[in-house]
Amino acid sequence: MIKFSQEQLVKVQEIIDRYPEGKQKSALIPLLHMAQDEFGGWLDAPVMDYVAEILHILPIEVYEVATFYSMFNTHPVGKHVLEVCRTGPCMLNGSDDIIEHIKQKLDIKEGQTTADGLFTLKPAECLGACGYAPMMQLGKYFKEHLTKEKVDALIDELTAQSKN
Repeated sequence: MIKFSQEQLVKVQEIIDRYPEGKQKSALIPLLHMAQDEFGGWLDAPVMDYVAEILHILPIEVYEVATFYSMFNTHPVGKHVLEVCRTGPCMLNGSDDIIEHIKQKLDIKEGQTTADGLFTLKPAECLGACGYAPMMQLGKYFKEHLTKEKVDALIDELTAQSKN
């Protein structure tokens, strides 16, 4: 059954209480982050329905937000999501080559996850770090001034960490 832990439900209520009466929908994005973290790193329909139920809104209102923002995953993802920026400045500085390199190294296509469940390649729109192009977001961290060598070292490091 999909349900936040009692501790998480206290946090959910704290978030909802930040907003005026009748404006509980304003808590949607923080609750989606919590749900994604709590329920396996992605948001399937039952999880989104649960969030809608908590906020007393229609499920479609949750689906619209979850599918619009790239920070939410609506399909299972790997332990490490490599979100490579592919907009103007990053592209001009080689992000297309970085994406191709990752695809070849991990033997996956954009949006796919490696067979071992470790990596998902997710091209991203502007991540707001144009001066550090090409770059990627890895969880809460930015990896900047990417080269194929830096990407190889990062993937090797993450693979080694996952084996421990």
